[in-house]
Amino acid sequence: MTLTITGLLILLLIAGVCGAIGRALGGGTAGGVIVSIAVGFVGALFGSFMAAQLKMPELLVITVDHQNFPILWSIIGAALFVAIIQLISGGGRRSWRYH
Repeated sequence: MTLTITGLLILLLIAGVCGAIGRALGGGTAGGVIVSIAVGFVGALFGSFMAAQLKMPELLVITVDHQNFPILWSIIGAALFVAIIQLISGGGRRSWRYH
């Protein structure tokens, strides 16, 4: 399994976009580009695992340097991952007081 630098950068870009969309759908988390990339890769693993367990097909798969990256399951997995993290950490509570 070899991955070129260009392929790695493309996969990081795709994971970042999927992670950002998943973070927005799942309730958001603090962080920037690195967090979005990490959430995108975790979402791809989590989403692909869920799809395999539910015997669902992989939809919207992009192949970069012979490596498949499931776009749809990455977004769904990232959104569920962020939502679970928000529930566990109790995040998302904001005070709407004006000073």
